[in-house]
Amino acid sequence: MTDAATLEDWNTRARAWFDALRDRICAEFERLEDEAPAELYPGEPGRFELKPWVRAAGGGGVMGFMRGGRFFEKAGVHISLVHGTFTPEMAATMPGADKDPRFTATGISLIAHMRSPRVPAVHMNTRFLATTQSWFGGGADLTPTIDVQRDPKAEDAQAFHAAMKAACDRFDPEWYPKYKARCDEYFFLPHRNEPRGIGGIFYDHHNSGDWERDFAFTQAVGEAFLDVYPRIARHRMHEPWTEADRQEQLVRRGRYVEFNLLYDRGTMFGLKTGGNIESILSSMPPLVAWP
Repeated sequence: MTDAATLEDWNTRARAWFDALRDRICAEFERLEDEAPAELYPGEPGRFELKPWVRAAGGGGVMGFMRGGRFFEKAGVHISLVHGTFTPEMAATMPGADKDPRFTATGISLIAHMRSPRVPAVHMNTRFLATTQSWFGGGADLTPTIDVQRDPKAEDAQAFHAAMKAACDRFDPEWYPKYKARCDEYFFLPHRNEPRGIGGIFYDHHNSGDWERDFAFTQAVGEAFLDVYPRIARHRMHEPWTEADRQEQLVRRGRYVEFNLLYDRGTMFGLKTGGNIESILSSMPPLVAWP
């Protein structure tokens, strides 16, 4: 069991990293707003609004929203540091909580829904959670919203997976195939028998026994995301789209909603631990269609 002073130091360092990563991601997304060609994306470039919130049971965070941008139709980049006591139901699912239901959790969570159907939606989160045990979790996954880009061998998929593999391979060449497989298994809609997107990596309860190494790995995942997704977005931002593309995008967004409300563990964790409803549900697309 980690002593209180060490755990406080770990939480402080992890939260500081998540804060810094949030600032860099928001700045890069705003640059993409500025760069998007006006003939495809008219209007004023969007900007993030940061809004602190307090959790009644302990801790809080800062929501970062860009709504109605010209390139990003909706983007959320949120950070949090919360603490409290798990309910018996939640404690039964968390390592170490059977001995003591108290917990701390800090992390960053990001979702971006793009105005252009040609630019994939993306999700990324990394977190550090501690009970009587501690671990890192998170990952990143890409969701193209038109079928022509949903082939795992397509250009965007290859670039995204190469970035995630490089982040893993710096630490252990066995991590990428393991965490890719977990992502493919996790981001799957059983009721439709189809994947949500083209995957990425997903890890949870990651504790190799070396906190510094695991923290460095989580940082590498964040750096890989910050490098690869803007490259994909810039590559696609000049491509025109049709109304049929837009309708296909809206239908695919419906799959996103179905997954987040039926299967997403982060959504369930936030709702069951008294998190901020606005940030928990910020992953929902602004416009959706079901055929």
